[in-house]
Amino acid sequence: MIYSGILLNGEIKDILVKDGKIKKIGNITGRDEIIDCSGLVALPAFTDLHVHLREPGFEHKETIYTGTLAARNGGFSDVFCMPNTKPVCDSVETVRYILSKEANVRVHPIGAVTKGQKCEEICDFASYREEGILAVSDDGMPVPDDEILKKAMISAKENGLLFICHCENRSLVTDRLNIPSAAEYSDVIRVIKIAAKTGVRLHIAHVSTKESVKAVREAKRAGVDVTAETCPHYFTLTADAVKKYGANAMMNPPLRFEDDINAITEALCDGTLDMISTDHAPHSAEEKAVEMSKAPFGITGLETAFPLSYTYLVKTGIITLDRLLHLMNVAPSERAGKEANEIKEGKEANFIAADLNTPFVFNKEKSLSKSKNTPFDGMEMTGRAVYSILKGELYKCQQIF
Repeated sequence: MIYSGILLNGEIKDILVKDGKIKKIGNITGRDEIIDCSGLVALPAFTDLHVHLREPGFEHKETIYTGTLAARNGGFSDVFCMPNTKPVCDSVETVRYILSKEANVRVHPIGAVTKGQKCEEICDFASYREEGILAVSDDGMPVPDDEILKKAMISAKENGLLFICHCENRSLVTDRLNIPSAAEYSDVIRVIKIAAKTGVRLHIAHVSTKESVKAVREAKRAGVDVTAETCPHYFTLTADAVKKYGANAMMNPPLRFEDDINAITEALCDGTLDMISTDHAPHSAEEKAVEMSKAPFGITGLETAFPLSYTYLVKTGIITLDRLLHLMNVAPSERAGKEANEIKEGKEANFIAADLNTPFVFNKEKSLSKSKNTPFDGMEMTGRAVYSILKGELYKCQQIF
């Protein structure tokens, strides 16, 4: 198949894809089927280090099939799914179950840190590694005991696993509608100190505060092996959004303030924050419709991550498109220990043909995720995948407007 007239690295090219690989880039003629990509840009497909696919156990929110369909529609080739399922992804059996399900992109299960996420007994990390697991995480249930956390980090290092931390000091949370910044950044500091002693490869999930940014920056300068992510909602919305969108703007950590947004955007520029993840967290409409004090945390994000990031970061001149591709493809891939996608001859064909010029108004009802809990419904954005090519297979992305 020939992807004709597509913009690649500033030049109009044709891309020939055969047998799952990029065979040739240039001016190509032949009898292969031609896909007209005039006006579109070729970009490597993205990797998301932080999603919730909900299966097993919460299929009313999302399934592996629907979640990965949304991922492919949003331009992703790989997603790493968090372990807070039912049963918890804390065993070889659950890992194998997840990998057995039909998926539209590559799925990488993340193993739980402790059995049942009860923060008591460390899981068998060696068995994870044998199953091809690349990372473990306490997401959804942070480990408060320093000794257990230290032992877990040592085991993760011994088994070559990335250790992903949801940083939250729950002793500082007295009201789930008012989770203070200190609950996040005080735990970031604690986790970094323990990681520095163990030498584990540490990754801080969903950074939302300026103090957390400072802590990560200082740790990197001190030589700690730490990376960190943020999510599009943390550089596009403030806490005021909750007044307008209610529970569909509630997540944990919560939305913060303008000075936090400024710190996060600066950190995305200077490398303190290494990547952008979605923390895609689907919930049913019924679950989000209850009073806010009882509504579950989380929003969807796989189909809006690139448009929001391109609109708020690239179009505004805060970062370049190349930097965004590093944040959404190279950095998460390399940190997890997998090869990043590249549009080069001989490489596996994992790329998108994107429209970077036509604004659109996001319509959540057009989303392919099973759940529609998002504060971005009705927002104008620019930048979306028109075609998604994964392992050489063509998918025409469905319009989300």
